Amino acid sequence: MSRRRILIVEDDEPTRERLARAIAAHPEEIELADAVGTCGDALRVLRRDPPEVLLVDLDLPDGHGIDLIRAARALSADTQSMVVTVFGDEKSVLGAIEAGARGYLLKDESEEGVGVAILQLLAGGSPITPAIAQHLILRFQERAATTSAESTPVLSKRELEVLELVVKGFTFPEIATLLALSPHTVGTFVRRIYRKLEVRSRAEAVFEALQLGIVKLDG
Repeated sequence: MSRRRILIVEDDEPTRERLARAIAAHPEEIELADAVGTCGDALRVLRRDPPEVLLVDLDLPDGHGIDLIRAARALSADTQSMVVTVFGDEKSVLGAIEAGARGYLLKDESEEGVGVAILQLLAGGSPITPAIAQHLILRFQERAATTSAESTPVLSKRELEVLELVVKGFTFPEIATLLALSPHTVGTFVRRIYRKLEVRSRAEAVFEALQLGIVKLDG
């Protein structure tokens, strides 16, 4: 199986090098397609030879990463986007998700964590920094509490258990261990949850679960 190619778009050189090392740590699965520092350079790469993953910062010298995410989505349905940024505010997170981002990491994520997140993304997951999940929880708990139950999808007890762990930021392998399930079974539950919530990613599932009041946490 050929290695999947990753495009890094990050204007800070030390950070760009750190992300490149995260990719180099998994030589059998992924490889660096290119590492650039501007939207213009990124667009040239995306148009010439779309990568499997766009790893993008939001604040770039000549534009915004969200615009690149939209462009990547329009140019190739096979390119998945993941944000790596210092911005964890609601506007940035939801803007990126709505534009098509399937993962969202903060820049304090370790090199190992970034590499694992890329592999999770390529395996069909939607990695999201636990701090971002917690941010969404705090922002939407009040709204979730007032949402009408009539429009809330009905989930089984096990689906709710899986969803609660997803919202708390646990990875799918961690959920499998915590619930004594196989990773395949967890994947099946997650697909059912996504279908019932009418979402396509982990980040969207977290948002919908909190907005609909399906998951009740203590904060």
